Amino acid sequence: MGRSTRQFAILAKIETTYNVDPTPSGAANAMLVSNLQIRPLEAQNVDRGLLRPYFGASEQLVGSAFKSVSFDVELVGASAAGVAPAWGPLARACGLAETLIASTRADYTPISSALESVFFYCNYAGVQHKIGGARGDMSVKLKVGEIPMLSFRFQGIDNSESAVAVPAVTLTGFQVPQVVTDPFTPNFKLGGSVAATGAPAITGGTDYASTGLDLAFGNSLNFKHLINLQEMEITDREVTGHIDLELTAAQEVTHMASLRANTLQSLAIEHGTTATKKSLVYLPFMQLINPTYVDLNKSLLNGFDIRCVPSAGNDEFRLVTSY
Repeated sequence: MGRSTRQFAILAKIETTYNVDPTPSGAANAMLVSNLQIRPLEAQNVDRGLLRPYFGASEQLVGSAFKSVSFDVELVGASAAGVAPAWGPLARACGLAETLIASTRADYTPISSALESVFFYCNYAGVQHKIGGARGDMSVKLKVGEIPMLSFRFQGIDNSESAVAVPAVTLTGFQVPQVVTDPFTPNFKLGGSVAATGAPAITGGTDYASTGLDLAFGNSLNFKHLINLQEMEITDREVTGHIDLELTAAQEVTHMASLRANTLQSLAIEHGTTATKKSLVYLPFMQLINPTYVDLNKSLLNGFDIRCVPSAGNDEFRLVTSY
């Protein structure tokens, strides 16, 4: 009997020491994911290039090698305000700091040093891949008519694999999301602000009709392999994205003037109507670039790529949930 592609489990736990197995468990560290892809071995193979008195290839030797895994996780909060969502360890391993304010909110903001890493057990149909020292990249998708989603791509140290039964998992920490629709996504604002303290609320700004937000965190992942050292590094980031807006003619002219002036402005989108489902993405210093026209069922929209830049540093992006 063949093995089923439906039998898998992803366990992920923050490491105390880099690439040292913290022993994640199905009861405490299981992830509820979709669109799973595992690359069992990404190797920089070295060709022997042998010369012989006949045609034919030489074998390649496995050189520097790592494992990678990618998947999607629903963007939704925790069981109560101020509690870390179940996907929190994944965000932390993508260069985000987790700040929990009891009974109030969970904040995820970018950092540039003291980056955390995660250890994965990825069991696919009875083969358990261990990926240590994993760090990754993340994107956020809040598109109308779709489930709000976080997409992750991780690379880490090859800790081999073994034949192990798919473990039992506990997934009760993952809440059921609300689809991005007008009733459940009450705010899409340009020019608003979100206070750094207290329960999040968008003040000021202008509401716009929009198809939602695509945002890529843009981490640069690099595998450093030296004698006596293997490490997956995040060496830079560039937060970019795209929005489509329904604008009046006057609003389009105003935005084009702002674009030509290289004006920075904020963007805030809030989704969810209950504490266990709320999330807010706040981009304080966003630049609109590359304007386009978009035909949405014969209705004209204005499309813009966006770039998010830091001001004081590590402040170009903020994800708030569980509030």
